[in-house]
Amino acid sequence: MGKLTATKIRALTEPGRYSDGDGLFLELNGKDSGRWLLRVQAEGRRRDIGLGSLKAVSLADAREAALLTRKKIAQGVDPVAEKKQERQVIPTFRRAAEMVHEEHEKAWKNGKHQNQWIATLKTYAFPKMGDRLVSEIEGPLIRDVLAPIWLAKPETARRVRQRIGTVLDWSYARGFRATEAPMRSLSKGLPRQPKKDKHFAALPYASVPDFLEKLRARESVGRVALEALILTAARSGEIRGATWSELNLEAALWTIPAERMKMGRVHVVPLAPEAVAVFERAKKFKAGASDLVFPGQTVKKPLSDMTLLKILRDMDLAVTVHGFRSAFRDWVAEQTDYSGEIAEAALAHTVSNKVEAAYRRTDFLDRYTFVPGGSEIMQFPAAPAARGPAPSR
Repeated sequence: MGKLTATKIRALTEPGRYSDGDGLFLELNGKDSGRWLLRVQAEGRRRDIGLGSLKAVSLADAREAALLTRKKIAQGVDPVAEKKQERQVIPTFRRAAEMVHEEHEKAWKNGKHQNQWIATLKTYAFPKMGDRLVSEIEGPLIRDVLAPIWLAKPETARRVRQRIGTVLDWSYARGFRATEAPMRSLSKGLPRQPKKDKHFAALPYASVPDFLEKLRARESVGRVALEALILTAARSGEIRGATWSELNLEAALWTIPAERMKMGRVHVVPLAPEAVAVFERAKKFKAGASDLVFPGQTVKKPLSDMTLLKILRDMDLAVTVHGFRSAFRDWVAEQTDYSGEIAEAALAHTVSNKVEAAYRRTDFLDRYTFVPGGSEIMQFPAAPAARGPAPSR
């Protein structure tokens, strides 16, 4: 029999906790104002579970709710988590994907990737699973999304699979799903994809001098940007986003801030004389309203990635812009005495060995001193007669 009665409760005026027994309490804030609490011991710790307000829940209802809660705990059910789950609105896959995109896009440095991430899901995933709740999506449905493009568009299919997995794992972390994404079992339901060459199509380094001569036959902001990319072994985004404030042409240095680098670390590029000359030529494209070295059609926005690729296609070259970094790496390995670690530092690659990465603090900048009249040091030649390509870093 409980200690409290309806009559006793109506007579209470002093704020405080009043026990009914078996862990049930009335926490009174004032006359006729308070809430019911059940104190329980679960998983080795004490918890107070709310059962409702005094105005909404009668003494009899509070006792019944307390009994039901104790039974659930005895069965291993967490009543607090259960209530939270009931209150939570499970989103559709479409809405969850949009939420993931909104949360992550600011951390992605590549604007093209930001757009492609959600675009691939809109094209390939939303038609079949966009309106399904994330809690209902399992392996067979994911397989049905991937199957039509798995062999026809293998690279796209792998990206779609990875992005679906990201959305479902995020949903699991938010409590919208009972399990993580069932991606591991998908390999059993899809055919083996043909192996692909993961290397970017690159111009042989011995052909780069001739290419540079042809590139210089005409001058445009895109062509000068491409030449600067080749002479610095930089990534496309690093060149296209370069600003005059990053450049010190007198010191022949280009300092790229961490937020613009793929690896999130400041990258200092020592510039060979040929590279300095290219940036000097770029001054003719300088716009007063923008600090960009290579402004696009809208001067406050950089050149598009397709601008550089189009130059290569117009010159009938089946290579990629990124491939010039491969040409640089090959040249270092085959035509110089520079170590591989220096070449990797010049390319701003991460150190794969975690122990080595933890202790390496140098960027080998002192190894790139250019001596007037001296021999070439990791720079592309100014003319075809020179030995081979080597960007300024």
